[in-house]
Amino acid sequence: MKKVLAYLPLHFLVLLVVGILCQFYLKIWTFSFVAIPFFILFLLIVFIFSKKILRTLTGLILFFFLGIFLVFIQNDTNYPNHYVKYLEDDSLAVVKIRKILKENQYNKKFEAEVIQLGDVLTKGKVLVNISKEDTVNALFVDDLLVVNADFKAINSPYNPYQFNYKLYLQKQGIPQQLFLKNNQYKHLKSINNSWLGYANLLRNKIHRSLEKFNFKPNELAVINALLLGNRENISKQLLEDYANAGAIHILAVSGLHVGIILLLLSTLLKPLEQLKNGKFLKTVIVVLSLWVFAFIAGLSASVIRAVTMFTFVAIGLFFNRNNIVLFSLISSLFFLLIFNPLFLFDVGFQLSYLAVFGIVILQPKMYSIWQPNYKIMDKFWQLATVSLAAQIGVLPLSLYYFHQFPGLFMLSNLIIVPLLGFILIGGIVVIILALLNVLPQFLADFYGLIISLMNNFVSWISKQEDFLFTEISLSFQAMFAIYLVIAFGIYFFIYQKTKSLVYFLFTVLLLQGVVLFENYQKKTKNEFIIFHKSRHTVLGERVGVVLKIKHDISHENIQHENAILSYTLNQKIDSTIFDSLPSILQFNKKKLLIVDGLGVYDIPNLKQPIVLLRSSPKINLERLIKVLTPELIIADGSNYKSYVRDWALIASKRKIPFYNTNKKGAFIFNN
Repeated sequence: MKKVLAYLPLHFLVLLVVGILCQFYLKIWTFSFVAIPFFILFLLIVFIFSKKILRTLTGLILFFFLGIFLVFIQNDTNYPNHYVKYLEDDSLAVVKIRKILKENQYNKKFEAEVIQLGDVLTKGKVLVNISKEDTVNALFVDDLLVVNADFKAINSPYNPYQFNYKLYLQKQGIPQQLFLKNNQYKHLKSINNSWLGYANLLRNKIHRSLEKFNFKPNELAVINALLLGNRENISKQLLEDYANAGAIHILAVSGLHVGIILLLLSTLLKPLEQLKNGKFLKTVIVVLSLWVFAFIAGLSASVIRAVTMFTFVAIGLFFNRNNIVLFSLISSLFFLLIFNPLFLFDVGFQLSYLAVFGIVILQPKMYSIWQPNYKIMDKFWQLATVSLAAQIGVLPLSLYYFHQFPGLFMLSNLIIVPLLGFILIGGIVVIILALLNVLPQFLADFYGLIISLMNNFVSWISKQEDFLFTEISLSFQAMFAIYLVIAFGIYFFIYQKTKSLVYFLFTVLLLQGVVLFENYQKKTKNEFIIFHKSRHTVLGERVGVVLKIKHDISHENIQHENAILSYTLNQKIDSTIFDSLPSILQFNKKKLLIVDGLGVYDIPNLKQPIVLLRSSPKINLERLIKVLTPELIIADGSNYKSYVRDWALIASKRKIPFYNTNKKGAFIFNN
């Protein structure tokens, strides 16, 4: 472990990550591209001509700024030819499909690049939404669309603690989106295909070949996910089953799949090591095979990351030195972040590396605790320790993102993972035979039966609800503290020295401090929220751990309202009380007058209230302002947009603050 901590690329990696985070969130570098090479040249000169200590410090600073520059360069909006700089009303654009995304209830979704806007050659990504009702022709990677529609900025979440889709797309480099119907675009087939285009064509050909053999919908969907990296056709229920069973990673081509393929190939090709230069030949064949698999799986970002990771591992194994796998993982992580620094913000990327680091660092120590006498028990013990080590690596992050913990994950992995290697190899054989049109139907039926048995087992596991722990809220600070406890706990577990014990106990105290502080905040926090809800009004009064909801929604629907569920989960609310809307509310000496469709506002002795306009009341707002002289006027999502525009103009004219939840999101009064 000391050799790993002294490994120079690890230090460079840490500084690189810090630089990436600083530039992404703080925008440290705002200068032009021209200044970047001069700044790097200055650091290199200092590095070359300085003394050892200063040289080391300069080297670390160099990688810190490298992280900053990589994020700056990766951000297409910093380029002078980014399409956002040329947007006009009804702009005619040419966009090229780069990725086919999972569709939703209303639209098919695609990631595309805007290659031309008007007469200007441009760059930059856009999210394309095409109405499912109007879509006629299927779209493929590299297809061109001539678009005549408005580009729209992606909205931030309207309510607190909801999923921030805008930030998610920002991390993918997508600042705008298009909503299209048939009369708003012309579809052109691409003449020149990219590598992604050829990979997509191959996947489509494989899919069509497999369709001939009467696989059930869920069987074919899982085969596509396991081998082609395509989860578009998996039903929502099946996805939930795999998630609840702790086996969702099975459905995404990731480090697990590539690692299993690497292990199988290394075992099958081991006889080559007996030849002269056989070990080198074996490594070349393994690496080439991994990249062929990546091509078949569509060259998606997650597949490329996984194959790159295990390419470094395969090369590391060739040298056969202590800790070489750990060194290889650090090197692959460094290389991938140099290639694309925004990978750092991808949840799959984070989970993959944490799982593999957990396995490499922790599993050997866990396995050494017990040495089974029987080989079959030894294999299960190996698998159990691998699964547990991976789960320890990803658990805090999983709780932070997904708020649930599948208690039967060990059972799922003990049954499925040993079979996954055979399923992957068998699937590759089935695909090759299907492409050659020589796949026997009985073999297709047998393979489909195995997939169905796996699906049924996962569904059974997911229905054991007593072992599924949901609605677990974990803050970023608590997650970070838990990882410190895990890291120093492993450090103590390995070295078992007094100093390492002190470090471990200190991190435990730090975690306890974070938990106590958050509990104190939870119990003392008071606030009043006007949520944004289209066509409805939802108010929340939070006093400590109790949330009182006033609303005009049916009792059945309000129980499942996403805005309220997100708030209660994130803020660890213990009790939620639902009630109907009153006419007047008071919070911290402020009075809130609710003016609804009846238009009643002339209340005796009521002066300078906060006024909430709901259900599009037909009122004379100037008269209301004259009678009440309100401190603030708020319009929520239950109003007609045309009414809200008129009210905003009148309020501006009378110099009264006006808040529109449809533009600014929920309004929050704090204590």
